[in-house]
Amino acid sequence: MKLLLVSLIASTALSSAAMAQDAITGFNIGILGGENAQDRMTSNECFRVKIEEALGIPVKIFTPADYDGVVQGMLGGTIDFAGLGASAYAKIYLNDPEAVEPVLTKQNLDGSTGYYAIGFARTDSGITSMEDAKGRSFAFADPNSTSGYLVPGAELMEAYGPLENYFSEVKMSGGHEQSIVGVANGDFDAAVSWADGLGDWEDGYNSGAFRKAADAGLVDMNNIVEIWKSKLIPEGPFVIRKALPEDVKAKVTAIADTIWQDDPECAYALSHGDAKDLVPVSHDAYLGIIAARKLQEGM
Repeated sequence: MKLLLVSLIASTALSSAAMAQDAITGFNIGILGGENAQDRMTSNECFRVKIEEALGIPVKIFTPADYDGVVQGMLGGTIDFAGLGASAYAKIYLNDPEAVEPVLTKQNLDGSTGYYAIGFARTDSGITSMEDAKGRSFAFADPNSTSGYLVPGAELMEAYGPLENYFSEVKMSGGHEQSIVGVANGDFDAAVSWADGLGDWEDGYNSGAFRKAADAGLVDMNNIVEIWKSKLIPEGPFVIRKALPEDVKAKVTAIADTIWQDDPECAYALSHGDAKDLVPVSHDAYLGIIAARKLQEGM
């Protein structure tokens, strides 16, 4: 991690003269959908302030209603930095390989850099497995979500065939929070969301959408039950817009790079729960997800 910081500072010093003429007047952070906009603004405010202080320019948080809002913002150059799922990153890359670069990813408490799509249902529903969910209503999160659609959709289709035939109804809830609350409220019989799979189910695991929902008091984890788990999915990247001046990219990446050491409370919000660190990541970590996304879109 510290090697990344040193190299970023070094590259900044070498090219400072060129960057002086590329000054920017504002910086925008995009936050994926999955919880309500105000909660996303509040939980990421500490990070926004750090970036604003480092850059000395106005920094704003944008909270589009769905994942594609962040994707299109990064493709259009109106969003400069975001934490993405692997599938959302794949979509950006397939549309414009020069739009963004992945810089960091979350490292879990056990040192892994992956997570799982988790199938779940209400405890009182009688559903304890995906086989029990046959003929019931099922919700995915968002078409651009890795754990909320791409990976579980592919794995479940491989196991059970066309999902519109397996379930009585297949819906898009709009986000992970909506899926969790929807199942808890009985709007869907079962759904998928995501977690690191570490720690206790009753806490919402250590990090992920369940942990955020449990921390916010939106769900009592004892009222829902895990019914299925995907294969390990690579943690999505924090990405930054490639066209930004090098000194801006270096400063923003350095803040995120050391945030677990400098401000664990802020890092907890940025990481959707407990984690060990944010560590460097490269494009190559997502080649499998990019291939899956290409296949899904018939590219």
